[in-house]
Amino acid sequence: MLRLIRLKIQNFGQFLSNMIMPNISIFITWGIMNALFVPLGWQPNKILAQLIPPIIFYLLPILIAYTGGRLIAGERGGLVGSISAVGMITSTDIPMFLGGMICGPLGAWVIKGFDQIIKNRIKSGFEMLVNNFSIAIIGIFLTIISFFLIGPLIEWISNSLGSILKIIINFNLLPFIAFIIEPAKVFFLNNAINHGIFSPLGIQEISENKSSLFFLIESNPGPGLGVLIACFFFGKEESYKSSGGAAIIQFLGGIHEIYFPYVLMKPILMISLILGSMTSIFMLIFFKGGLISAISPGSILSILAMTKKGLYFANCISVFSSFLISFLSAALFFKINLGKKTEYNKKSTKLFKNNLYSIKKKSDQKYDFIKKIKNIQKIKNIIIACDAGMGSSAMGASILRKKIENKNLTHISISNIALNLLPKNADLVITHEKLTCRAKKYAPNSQHISLKNFLDNDFYTTLVTQLYEKKEFYKKNNIQDKKDNFSEKNINSNKKIQSKNFFQISKKNIFLNQHAKNKQEAIKIVGKYLVEQGYVKTDYIDAMLDREKIVSTWLGESVALPHGTIEAKDSILKTGVIFCQFPKGVHFGENIDDIAYLVIGIAAKNNEHIIVVSNITNALDDKNIITRLSKTKSVNEVLSYLNSNVKKN
Repeated sequence: MLRLIRLKIQNFGQFLSNMIMPNISIFITWGIMNALFVPLGWQPNKILAQLIPPIIFYLLPILIAYTGGRLIAGERGGLVGSISAVGMITSTDIPMFLGGMICGPLGAWVIKGFDQIIKNRIKSGFEMLVNNFSIAIIGIFLTIISFFLIGPLIEWISNSLGSILKIIINFNLLPFIAFIIEPAKVFFLNNAINHGIFSPLGIQEISENKSSLFFLIESNPGPGLGVLIACFFFGKEESYKSSGGAAIIQFLGGIHEIYFPYVLMKPILMISLILGSMTSIFMLIFFKGGLISAISPGSILSILAMTKKGLYFANCISVFSSFLISFLSAALFFKINLGKKTEYNKKSTKLFKNNLYSIKKKSDQKYDFIKKIKNIQKIKNIIIACDAGMGSSAMGASILRKKIENKNLTHISISNIALNLLPKNADLVITHEKLTCRAKKYAPNSQHISLKNFLDNDFYTTLVTQLYEKKEFYKKNNIQDKKDNFSEKNINSNKKIQSKNFFQISKKNIFLNQHAKNKQEAIKIVGKYLVEQGYVKTDYIDAMLDREKIVSTWLGESVALPHGTIEAKDSILKTGVIFCQFPKGVHFGENIDDIAYLVIGIAAKNNEHIIVVSNITNALDDKNIITRLSKTKSVNEVLSYLNSNVKKN
């Protein structure tokens, strides 16, 4: 239950972050122009200063609304979200970032619902007319609603939040927000907090004060730097050796995710982060510090660039003091633990020696899960994903890419990306263990492995070693990296077989509205029909079940293709196909969402299975066709789709 709640919060936080992150460069543009051309800037210019208000009042809210709409309903959602944001912007005199984060998704949900209603009901030739006018009409209504309702509501909320924050600041309670921020950051909600909450609040405040401390609350690298330096000097475990390099990357590069694993290894360090963050916020309030724009990444260089004239001391003392407090407290925690460990070891030397072999064995098995990757020799692309796709994942991808190049595995591509942008066809996805559940949701058909630290050098070394050894094994044994390996003679033979069109699906091969509790039951149903129609002997059903134990026959996109093992060829009497529809679905794959609605059993003599599989996969290469076949009650409709493809081939 707690895991599900955490996943929901992470998804919502990431959605908020995803509306802001693509537009960070525009925030920075506005911040630099603000620092240069306003009356108190470095190069005051009244004429050029006129360019600044339109960016914050019009461009950014519309871009945020467009981005939010596009995330939900693609281009149409983005357009409707942008139109509806105009009404909200016009109705108020304050920057409408929070409003943009509401109007964009709202407009997208409306147009998405409309598209679902009219789906498959538009006459041919009228698609463009309906698409354009639907955006226009729905956009007009939403613009009016946002003008009279959303805009004033957001303005009232903003004013109320501003009043509450002023009370909190006046009573010196703001530093206590660190008790929420720092734990949330360590669980990879940092971008959601910074860009989904503090950036909009900062923009609202900056219109009055010309700078805002909200831009520096989450993005301050000081607390993380203090913890990493303490790990480097006082952490005795092997895993802390990399913390020195991580500190440089975190402070200068602004990649805060890099210190999260070190804290998760020693949770008491969370207290150090909280103390450091509280100190930072207190200093910002006391010296009236802050930045002129949102920053990303949270690097000291970005902080200095976004600090306006006169606030360098306030911001620098905030960063330094947070570093000092987190470092001293973390060092104390390490010292206390080290003392206890020494006393324990003196009393337990014998026990330690007796278990030395066991410990070593456990260490050797640390990365055994890498050896369980299926079809590792066929991996062509590896994606390392994190919340934003440009922090810790970029570092991990860089490390892995170098190791791949050193082993001359040039056929494998390495890339890093944000979780929500994961392609469904990735061969292997690597994420932090706290993010793997979310990654599987976005890329359900990929293989997934988890790590605890994006800078875990041993993890990448073990993975690359496995990839290299598999490549050398296949090369040494002259095994080609293909699903089926035949000589040119056999390939030509297959072409001849194909030209004969050796099987034809008929109504007797199609069974709709089947029901099964699990995939074993579904396979038995399919196998029974293969037996009844004279394609196979009864023992072929057991071979199909054995094949499923070796590796799942789940193809993805709601389709499973169960068949027998190689040893069961003698049980095949003639080539045949059974098409079974399971409207309620059957769980077939490894992931919870791997539900098959179409289960197609095959039995093929000799090498005919290549042509069988080719015909079926070509027939089902369209998601819309698969959806229709999953719901249809017409055998003739199934027959027309499958046999039309057989004739093409």
